[in-house]
Amino acid sequence: MSSSPASTLPETPPPKPALEMERVTVTTLHDPTKSVLEDVNWTVNAGDFWAVAGLLRSGKSDLMALASGIMRSGQGICRVFGEELFASFEQDQLALRLRVGLVFDGGQLLHQLTLAENIALPLHYHWGHLDFDLGPRLKMLQAFTGIESWMQELPNSVTRNWQQRIGLARALALKPELLLLDSPLTGLDPRDTAWWVETISALAAGHPVLDDRPATVIVTGDNLRPWAGRATHFALLKDRRFVPLGTRAELAGHQEPLLRELLTDR
Repeated sequence: MSSSPASTLPETPPPKPALEMERVTVTTLHDPTKSVLEDVNWTVNAGDFWAVAGLLRSGKSDLMALASGIMRSGQGICRVFGEELFASFEQDQLALRLRVGLVFDGGQLLHQLTLAENIALPLHYHWGHLDFDLGPRLKMLQAFTGIESWMQELPNSVTRNWQQRIGLARALALKPELLLLDSPLTGLDPRDTAWWVETISALAAGHPVLDDRPATVIVTGDNLRPWAGRATHFALLKDRRFVPLGTRAELAGHQEPLLRELLTDR
């Protein structure tokens, strides 16, 4: 008696990388004819936590702007979750854009709005027409910042650190899968630095503000030391190049001369 071959389930394709750059030229936001990084080849997989360091004007902010779709690459291809994210903000790419959150250096808040209104802005814009109460989400985001009692103040009433915390809460409002942070530790004292390092690490591991789902994180800065025991992958920007340094285990043995300087306290 013959038996029919056992049925096999189709193989599940591997998830697409959260971010891919292939031979990319990164230009500046202020002058799209001027390049700051060339021939960037970079793959960020879902669940990665990347720390990217570089000296002043090495292109950190421009790299984050390109990854978030604020501007186009000068050359090459940049994909987010397998799709090219164009800088034209076309309606058919809205769902893709909402999977990415960007925290600008300094927060970049709207100064005519209160802190609470800045946090609520993306919720009202994207979810306000839906038939559910935004109140619980807003309360969670406000509590997340640690300055609930200041929520009715304007941004110029609080320090840069608090403005940047509001910028983080705003970026997390729609529960992005890919979180980009442009130099979040700049100008912070040790206590505030510790809050950011702990919080970003918790977001990468899975935080209640993201329904305990781990975020894919890319953070930039002028110093890798705060992230040496936190991030899973590292890179630096040097001489208009993107230089991958490998994983945490590979970092200590890397021979890149600039690495020692970027691992020191500054």
